[in-house]
Amino acid sequence: MESDRDKFVRLATRRVNNALKTIQLIGNLSNRGNYEYTDKDVDRIFTALSAEIKNCRERFASSGSKNKNGFSLE
Repeated sequence: MESDRDKFVRLATRRVNNALKTIQLIGNLSNRGNYEYTDKDVDRIFTALSAEIKNCRERFASSGSKNKNGFSLE
């Protein structure tokens, strides 16, 4: 039987690693040879990422309620 702590460690490790890989993929979009974007697009991306990190941290500090916001440049 898996303890709550063990389950947390297993899931947190997997999810954080997935998030890190995805953030690295976002960084790949910085190649202007392959993509066209504006400074405003970049600001919107990092604003959305920062806001979601802030929401995640607040959830750990509070009751764990969910705030599902998506992201779109459109």
